[in-house]
Amino acid sequence: MTANRLAPETDDAGMLTGPVGISVHTAGNRTATEAVMATKVQVVFDCADPAAQADFWVETLHYRVPDPPDGFANWDDWARAEGIPEERWNDARAAEDPDGVGPRLFFQKVPEGKVAKNRMHLDLNVSGGRSVPVDQRKALVDAEVTRLKALGASDHRGPMEERGDYWVRMNDPEGNEFCVQ
Repeated sequence: MTANRLAPETDDAGMLTGPVGISVHTAGNRTATEAVMATKVQVVFDCADPAAQADFWVETLHYRVPDPPDGFANWDDWARAEGIPEERWNDARAAEDPDGVGPRLFFQKVPEGKVAKNRMHLDLNVSGGRSVPVDQRKALVDAEVTRLKALGASDHRGPMEERGDYWVRMNDPEGNEFCVQ
C-alpha cells in the first residue's frame, strides 16, 4: 500500500525548497519513507518554425539554446554528422533555463497550423506580485510587453485589470497565447 502526504517545505518567502511530498510504502510489517521530489517537466510547442520559436522564447525568458553534444561546434555540424538531411534541420529546437530551475521548452515542427485557443498557456510573472504597489506592477508589466512586442509578440486586447491584478494577454509569433503579469 502506498500513501502520499503532501508536506511541502517553504522558505521565508513561501517558495518551495524541498520535497513536495513524502511517500510511505508498507510491505508486510515494514514501512519505508522516502522523499518525493517534484517531477521535472518539459513544455512542448507544436509549431511551423522551431528555430524562430526557440529564438523568441530564448529572448523572452532569458533562456539559452542547449549546447550541441561534445565534439561539435554547433547543431548543424551535429545534424550533418548524423546524416540528417538539411531540409530536416529545423524539425526541432529546445530552450533551457541557464540556471536549470525553469522547465525546458521543446519546439517541434508539425504540418498543421494553430487553429484554436490554447487549452494551456504560460504566465510570465514580471511584476513582483501583490507585495509591490499596483502602479509599480503596471509599469513593470507594460515595460515587458513593450520589450516582447519588439521581439515579435502581439497584444490585441490590451491590459486587463481585475480584483487588484494587472496583466496583458499576448501571442507569440505563431499565435500561442501567454500572459504577462
